[in-house]
Amino acid sequence: MLFDSVTTLHGVGAARAKQLEALGIRTLYDLIAHFPRDYEDRTQLRRISDLTPGTPSCFEAMVISQPRNSRIQKGRTVTRLSVADQSGRLNLVFFNQDYVGKMLEYGVTYFFYGRLEEDFSRMMVNPVFERQDQPGYLTRRIVPVYSLTASLSNKLLSKTIAQALDACCGQLSEILPATLRAKYELCDIGYAYETVHRPASFKELEIARRRLVFEEFFIFSAGLSLARSKRIAKPHAPYADLDMEPYYAALPFSFTAAQRRAVGDILTDFSSSKPMNRLVQGDVGSGKTVVAAAAAWCCAKNGKQAALMAPTGILAEQHFRTLAPLLSGFGISTLLLTGSMGAAAKRDAKHAIAEGKAQLVIGTHALLTGDVSFSNLDLVIADEQHRFGVGQRAALSAKAENPHLLVMSATPIPRTLALILYGDLDLSIIDELPPGRMGIDTFLVNESYRARLNRFIRNQAEAGHQVYIVCPAVEENEETSRKSAEAWAAALQQTVFPDLRVGLLHGQMKGLEKDAVMGQFAAGEIQILVCTTVVEVGVDVPNATLMIVENAERFGLSQLHQLRGRVGRGQAKSYCVLLSDSKNPETRTRLKVLCSTNDGFRIAEQDLELRGPGDFFGRRQHGLPAFKVASLSCDLDTLKEAQDATRDYLGSHSLDDPALTSLYDRIRSLFDEEDMIFN
Repeated sequence: MLFDSVTTLHGVGAARAKQLEALGIRTLYDLIAHFPRDYEDRTQLRRISDLTPGTPSCFEAMVISQPRNSRIQKGRTVTRLSVADQSGRLNLVFFNQDYVGKMLEYGVTYFFYGRLEEDFSRMMVNPVFERQDQPGYLTRRIVPVYSLTASLSNKLLSKTIAQALDACCGQLSEILPATLRAKYELCDIGYAYETVHRPASFKELEIARRRLVFEEFFIFSAGLSLARSKRIAKPHAPYADLDMEPYYAALPFSFTAAQRRAVGDILTDFSSSKPMNRLVQGDVGSGKTVVAAAAAWCCAKNGKQAALMAPTGILAEQHFRTLAPLLSGFGISTLLLTGSMGAAAKRDAKHAIAEGKAQLVIGTHALLTGDVSFSNLDLVIADEQHRFGVGQRAALSAKAENPHLLVMSATPIPRTLALILYGDLDLSIIDELPPGRMGIDTFLVNESYRARLNRFIRNQAEAGHQVYIVCPAVEENEETSRKSAEAWAAALQQTVFPDLRVGLLHGQMKGLEKDAVMGQFAAGEIQILVCTTVVEVGVDVPNATLMIVENAERFGLSQLHQLRGRVGRGQAKSYCVLLSDSKNPETRTRLKVLCSTNDGFRIAEQDLELRGPGDFFGRRQHGLPAFKVASLSCDLDTLKEAQDATRDYLGSHSLDDPALTSLYDRIRSLFDEEDMIFN
């Protein structure tokens, strides 16, 4: 019953099932696990005289006029009537709801829920209503608000979920044992699901929600713990030669203290009998790449191969141009393998990799293809960790026998949160920039500065520099005021800068097309690149000196910081301009944080505090599981309890204990990445 199709429910045919499937709902369990995104408190009754324009409210009133139907333009209809209570009267208007005239009877009292019009304080449009003598379903209760899709109303989805709850809520299985529920004062699973959809009070709702949050965090923590247990259970022969001084001495620059600490952590891993699984986290420009090169150098010196996987071909080529000459002085051969290479070049590269002639292989997803085999791969490096899923990292690791894994991220995360989120990885932080790195002046302006900004763009281009302009959308949308990359690039080229070379780059373009555009920009053939956040991780263009972000309020601070890091890579002074017409004080305060500092870790702390990790991390490419209920900003205390419970629970069970079977199933479902836990 629990995993029966939704079509077993009354009123759910093929068309309705298709609408539900658009929300990822196929079974009865999917329905009851589609939790509300918000709640409306319709329990507090107000008098008509106390209703506030713009504020949704519930009130009791009698119909004091006969409903009148009339037709307006384009065949639409409108129904008008008046209602009153002891404090006053109110006009109600219903558009295209002719049936209201038959349902609302003169002289009968109803409960209504709606919002007074801002400009017409004595009028309410399309309120919901129920008779006074009927049980409250739309009024006098806490009403869940669900994520919806076209043609699927909140009322209809609520009733469908209610059917599913009645049919199968009692069949939910417990993964939290009774002793654990008692210790942490958690309700049982059936009560939690029932109450989160049909709460009688906000107190009961909080009890139910805490149980669901705890369970999600318990599964999350268990997944990370099992991943770590699997990893440390596999032996790895320690490296014999760990002397890095020849590497340091040959470099044309000095390592910062933070870089040396990160290399020291890596050497500690290399000297142990367990494979490394380390995240190196550093701000934009902190020098993570040369730390990765140090790891590859040590790996090669110990007779092994290393592979560095970058998220784009252009970035892989950039790494190759940087590292190949650096390592060649030590007699270390570096090879490039990307999807854009010709067939003959790919064939030769794969042959050299298989023969062990390449000691460091730099590439893209092309490294994951089945026909790429290594001679003695022992170190896997994933650049820009948040761009690779766990399964992709595991696929590359599977080409070797238990290799070391080093993942790098240029997204600063507060250390405490990083330790929580990357519990399956050891953590090294590079929190120091190399000397000589210039700060980037950042400004927050509104549309009134557009003419001045265009003059500034032209000045930068005429001085021989290049400009990024980032838009929040790819295509135009009449329903939003967001700048679109396609339309804005066309407008700039045709009307504002017809004499300059304007390029376009966005995520919907094919990989080779994106690489070609970035290649043209890197070569100076494009002066102004209008793009989406696809350039958040991109090629190093030292000649780019100006970053402009349109509708900056649409982005998180950490993402804006990443975008800003695309400039300031050369000797010329660089600038970042955030454009926003938002008058929201909180929004402007948030954006001004970026104007006050270039410190990515400070920005990350502010971003997490102001926006929460949902916006902070973005979507699933950042490696976070898709929590349905839990919030990393609001529920950290519950997360800590769940982590403690996980340690106690797993500590008393062997990994092959049948009691863990249902937990394994839930871990697979949460992470959607079997390789993370079971490989």
